[in-house]
Amino acid sequence: MSIEIDAGKISGPQRQSTFIAQRSTQGGRVVYTIRIPLTSLDVILPLPDPDQPDPDNRKVDSRHAKLFGEYIHLHESWVAPTLLARDNGGCTFVEIPGTDGRIGYLTIPWAIGALSPLSNIDGQHRILGVHLIIRILGEEIKKIDREITRTTKPEKIEELTTSRDRLAGHLKRLENESVGVDIYVEPNNVLARQMFVDVADNAKGISSALKARFDSSKVANRILDRVISHALLKGKVDLEQDRMTAKNPNLMGAKHVADLTRGVAVGVSGRIGKQRERELADEVMVEMVHGFLDCLADGFKDLAAVAEGTLKPLDLRAQSLLGSIGMLRVLAGVHHELRENHDANDDDIIAFFTKLDPHMNAPVAGDSIWRNTAANSDFESGPTTSAPIMRTQNLIHLVKVIVGWYTNPPAQL
Repeated sequence: MSIEIDAGKISGPQRQSTFIAQRSTQGGRVVYTIRIPLTSLDVILPLPDPDQPDPDNRKVDSRHAKLFGEYIHLHESWVAPTLLARDNGGCTFVEIPGTDGRIGYLTIPWAIGALSPLSNIDGQHRILGVHLIIRILGEEIKKIDREITRTTKPEKIEELTTSRDRLAGHLKRLENESVGVDIYVEPNNVLARQMFVDVADNAKGISSALKARFDSSKVANRILDRVISHALLKGKVDLEQDRMTAKNPNLMGAKHVADLTRGVAVGVSGRIGKQRERELADEVMVEMVHGFLDCLADGFKDLAAVAEGTLKPLDLRAQSLLGSIGMLRVLAGVHHELRENHDANDDDIIAFFTKLDPHMNAPVAGDSIWRNTAANSDFESGPTTSAPIMRTQNLIHLVKVIVGWYTNPPAQL
């Protein structure tokens, strides 16, 4: 019996993947645009190594990469921009008839070790972050599987199975999702390095003020619009800029409102962690911050005038320490400490702030309470000082000093 074998039907292992791609031109280069499943990123693109930086790219920060992995794991509605890669000449494109060469099949050999037809231009941390979270989820699932085989208690098996199913669901979701990749054809190494510089140089980072407005994952940001409806802040918050320059007509920026919110909630140096984020109800936080703002307006005459519109923030900064973001953050920390550790209510705090009010003149005079007490170390020397030193350790110390005055006031109070 004779057997005919079609050699065209036989192949070795296929160490490549093929995608539907759109071909276009940008900056004189051919660009292929594709969508890659998250689980294929480290197969198609070189996996960044924090210990072995790519000579044509920046060093990868493993912590930043891990945070991105956690982000896509915990947020089903995650979003990320298109990754940018460079084709060094190893990809092949076969156009689909009738598309004028714009649509076709792009075949990309797999990245094996240091060998890859592609190199990363932008998106190293996202690539590594995806790889890490998929690996972590897989390892956790295997660990639970081993525990299940060693356990005989039905209730424990049920608990472990529930945890395993939850993690498997997260992993399945990531396996079904993808990210865009633009692949630039550029065989010249020198021009390729310039591409990385151009991308980094022309990227406009998001300001802290804008992040405070739009990052709804943080309670301090999420409640911003409701917080700034208070009379002291309404129409007096810069929603674009991080820094308050001498000529800025606003009382503070959106970032500073978020700083005050954290100060009221957890203290001047506190951070609202994930657990605390889950515990804090938005409505409760708004009420807490508005309570603090009420204490400011009721305890300090100048801030009452700002709330009423009879004193402009520009004039406040020229004559009072209360015009400085640093002093307002300190007072937020004082408010937190008095409520949490001294059983003070808002009336008690207003009475205390009223005692501080005559000492808020700026610049700081040589005979002021800020100069002849322990608070002196938290202000720069000189006749023009109008704000405390903004280093965290100084803000913490100044809060401690002022809180001490609540129970043991100096002679000037």
